[in-house]
Amino acid sequence: MEVTLEQAKMEDIEIAMDIINDGKKYLKQQGIDQWQTGYPDRENIKEDIIAKRGYFVKNDNNKLAYMCVDFEGEPAYKNIKGAWQSNATYAVIHRLAISKQNVGSGLSNVIIQLVEKLCKQKGVDSIRVDTDNANKIMQHILQKNSFVYCGTIWFEGSDKLAFEKIFL
Repeated sequence: MEVTLEQAKMEDIEIAMDIINDGKKYLKQQGIDQWQTGYPDRENIKEDIIAKRGYFVKNDNNKLAYMCVDFEGEPAYKNIKGAWQSNATYAVIHRLAISKQNVGSGLSNVIIQLVEKLCKQKGVDSIRVDTDNANKIMQHILQKNSFVYCGTIWFEGSDKLAFEKIFL
């Protein structure tokens, strides 16, 4: 399956929210509390789009996933209990959700490769991600894609596991 990244536009906010809501339902079905208190909401996605950090993963005209790829850094990451692998400029993946039709398709591994390619185009060689302790699925995806556990950070009202991947 040939997939690409496309910047989200304001007229696509409903599609983005549908994918985010698929992600919320999936996490709930897995017994994971992550994303069950409102975050991420429409305002988060709107801010992503305005700041040009909201992206769809698509093939042909089908939008398969939504995420924020932020090259401005994450303030919460300054206070890590542990240590990041590098002090270099990094990208953050936030709010990654895959549409319910594409869960389990291996798309998450392709998404990581697409973000790496985007980073390389921008001269960035590190990606940081955080996730809930209970989200074993995301932890597995990160470890499978050579992310290294670096410690914990406080984000959106709770401790999150922090991971980083450096590529050159």
